[in-house]
This record gives sequence, structure tokens and C-alpha cells, in this order.
Amino acid sequence: MRRLLVLATLGTLAALAATAPASAKGPSTASLTGPGLGHALRIAGYGEGGTGTPLGALVQLGGFFPQVFGQSPDPTTRRRPPGDLGPRYRVVYRVPGPTKASTLVQDIYPYAKPSPVTHMRPGQRFWGDMRTKGGWVVSEAGLKAALVEAGLPKLPPPSGGGSFPWAWTAVGTAAAVVLLLALALRRGGLTRLRALRSSTA
Repeated sequence: MRRLLVLATLGTLAALAATAPASAKGPSTASLTGPGLGHALRIAGYGEGGTGTPLGALVQLGGFFPQVFGQSPDPTTRRRPPGDLGPRYRVVYRVPGPTKASTLVQDIYPYAKPSPVTHMRPGQRFWGDMRTKGGWVVSEAGLKAALVEAGLPKLPPPSGGGSFPWAWTAVGTAAAVVLLLALALRRGGLTRLRALRSSTA
């Protein structure tokens, strides 16, 4: 009897071990947007295969599983890490589910010092009635390296993301000033010419 009980317990544990990874599915695709990127950057790879691909490294090092499902010990915090985190990038994950795929969003600060930082908003709905745990995760240098491999610039973009055309704005302002001066001089010259004509008439 005791032997049957032990076998039944082992069988239950084996079944739980087999179904646990299936319930915590990783994303099948991810795309990155943010400053300095002209278009959404596709993060290629396998979301459950460890750090061997950019997507796998993003999932493992970026805290995807603890931020989505929770984990013990828990590497997430509720408070934003101190200091300047640098420009924020956004990752949109597509996560296969039992009935249909869900979309989850994560913010990444790849240039934060001393280590990259990620954040996921808690309460994002997925797989019907499930919700993300959320939180902040301080990662490691390998996360930035994986994103650089996927196409992220090695250095952060200029302040403001380099998207605002300051040079063209300066040129436009200078041209407007010159045009206003020319109009003012022309108007003054016309006034003097009219005064001269009226005095000689």
C-alpha cells in the first residue's frame, strides 16, 4: 500500500513538472521601438530557449517570466530604480495561449547605468482572465548586448532621441528674420520715395 502511495505521489509530481512549463509560455515574437530607431525592430529567436538568441536573451535577462507570471525568489520590485535610466524603449510581445495569442508590453532602458532596467505595467490582461504581476527588474549587461545584436545602436541617441530637426529649425528661423528685415527695408524705402514724389509735385 505504501509503495502504491509513493508511486502515485511521484506520478503526480511528474505530471506537475511536465505541465508547469506549458502554463508559463514564452513569447513567440517581439518588436522594439524607441529613440533612434526609424522603424520597429524585430527581435528574432526563440522565447523559451534560453539566452542563445536575441529573443531568448530578452525574455530571460529582461525579467519577462517573473513580471508576467510571478516567481520565487522574486527579482521584481515595485519601486523604480534610482538615477537616470536613459531613453526608454518599448517591447511588444506576442504570447501564444490556449485559445488565442495575447499581446504584452514591456518598457526597457538598455542604456541605464550600471545595468539595463526593465519595467512591465501590472494588470495587463492575457489569456482571457489572467493578469501580469508587473514590476521593475534590474538586469545585466547581456541584455543590452542581445539588443545590440538585434539592431539597437551601441550608444544612446542624442538627448531627445535625435528626432527633432534642430538644424533645420535654426535655418528656418534665420530665413524668417532676413525676410522680415527685407520687407521692413522695402516698406521704408517706398515711404521715402512717396514723400520725395509728393515734395517735387
